[in-house]
Amino acid sequence: MKFQEIISKLPYSKPFLFVDEIIHIDEKGVEGTFTFDENLEFYKGHFREFPITPGVILTETMAQIGLVCLGLFLLNDTFSKNTSIALTSTEIDFLKGVYPNEKVTVFSEKIYFRFGKLKCKVWMKNTKGEVVCSGTIAGMIV
Repeated sequence: MKFQEIISKLPYSKPFLFVDEIIHIDEKGVEGTFTFDENLEFYKGHFREFPITPGVILTETMAQIGLVCLGLFLLNDTFSKNTSIALTSTEIDFLKGVYPNEKVTVFSEKIYFRFGKLKCKVWMKNTKGEVVCSGTIAGMIV
């Protein structure tokens, strides 16, 4: 499955699509990017004088790239319009802020994929190569 094909199968659209590009994907993990445009609606209210990306959005970005894109790749031809990947658990540590117009790279390593459940170790880096958040994310194929 090609990178753009995976992105086109994601069940999200703007303004809730947080995947710009998949750089690498295989059975073990995925690497992808997203740039947080300053015009995203949540910046208007999340610290008006000093906007910062909410942790829930960082988690969602890691889930979309690190879990859902990888899940689509692993499912390959068995994924259909009636198939979804639902988030079941997260444990994320936030280490640095991510600000408007900042590009991040998400890395994910598969911990396991069995009985319809995918669990991954995920981390996000800024353009300086600094880890801004990391943890684990799991989801179920429904």
